[in-house]
Amino acid sequence: MNANKRKIINDPVLGFITIPSDLLYDLIQHPYFQRLNRIKQLGLTSLVYPGTQHTRFQHSLGSMHLMDECLTQLRVKGVEITEEETEGALAAILLHDIGHGPFSHVLEDSIVQDIKHEELSLMLIQEINTELNGLLATAIAIFTNTYPKRFLHQLVSGQLDMDRLDYLVRDSFYSGVVEGSVGADRIIKMLHVANDSLVVETKGIYSIENFLIARRLMYWQVYLHKTALAGERMLVNILTRAKQLTRKGESLFASPALTYFLTNRANKALFESTPEVLKQFTLLDDADITCAIKVWVNHPDLILSTLSEHFINRKLFKVKISSTQFSEDEITTVQNKFINTFSISAEEASYFFSYITLTNDTYNEKNDNIKILFNDGSTKDISDVSDILNTKVLAQNVHKYFLCYMPL
Repeated sequence: MNANKRKIINDPVLGFITIPSDLLYDLIQHPYFQRLNRIKQLGLTSLVYPGTQHTRFQHSLGSMHLMDECLTQLRVKGVEITEEETEGALAAILLHDIGHGPFSHVLEDSIVQDIKHEELSLMLIQEINTELNGLLATAIAIFTNTYPKRFLHQLVSGQLDMDRLDYLVRDSFYSGVVEGSVGADRIIKMLHVANDSLVVETKGIYSIENFLIARRLMYWQVYLHKTALAGERMLVNILTRAKQLTRKGESLFASPALTYFLTNRANKALFESTPEVLKQFTLLDDADITCAIKVWVNHPDLILSTLSEHFINRKLFKVKISSTQFSEDEITTVQNKFINTFSISAEEASYFFSYITLTNDTYNEKNDNIKILFNDGSTKDISDVSDILNTKVLAQNVHKYFLCYMPL
């Protein structure tokens, strides 16, 4: 390995992270990856937990580090993993979030449509692969689950992937929500491979139980916290209004990249047919959005300026939560308040509130289930082994209904 690329990164969560190869160093230095330094890992969660200022860049490095640790452990246990497969798996997990837009998932609900960040990640990985003359072929095969050794894909995207292990440890650390902390090192040491599938040795059952409970707690306490959701809905409505005004011919202050997405309908078809769209996407980060909204505070449009001012100064939507759907009358009552207060149309009033449904299940054995490996070589699902977890509850889709609205 080139001596100039033998870097060691001091991570406050995982300790010292080494860059294993020249290729991985070059990927980290790539502008597409460096952009993740300018995108917060948890979007607007810092509105609730001020410490969550960490970035997608940090998370991606951490995931790579855990992958390296895991592959080393599996090789010690006799699992055959070649150097090429190791580098491919490390590259796949390093780049797994490269397609995220500003403020995490907010962009997917506003100025980009019908395409998820995983699809954008793959497009960007393929573009980098072209630049590198095919050096990421194995990484792409692992990422897309077309590589013969299925367990490598499970380590990138599965119930016990390195992505989840890192974000639970990292997000718990920065938010201060200690209930979300998991023993990542312990879990990694308990992993094995049986019949080309990732399994957990019996002595790791308690660590997996803690992992599933911690994940459930983090989702409702951090990732889906009502205040963070209120901020996200405001941001979605701001960007949607800005897009509507731009299409009507209004000239809004925005960076060239943001202007491009306000002007064009950036859906999956456009991304696939027009290379320029992906290029513009790689120029977007949190700063584009924040800077624009700061200026929009003084825009003459009542809706855009009011929402922008409230967002910048943390005067967030109020939130009502219910386990059952809100009635049409309740939603209409909220809408009418804005119609009467601002003398605006029903369509315009819709920007001042948002009605969303969220669903979350912690563990679904029908998907990539967690198997426990016994000494005789047999395996059983964690749901059949654990005497603590009620996996029927964990697998149940929990529906919550949120009515968010600007206070008057």
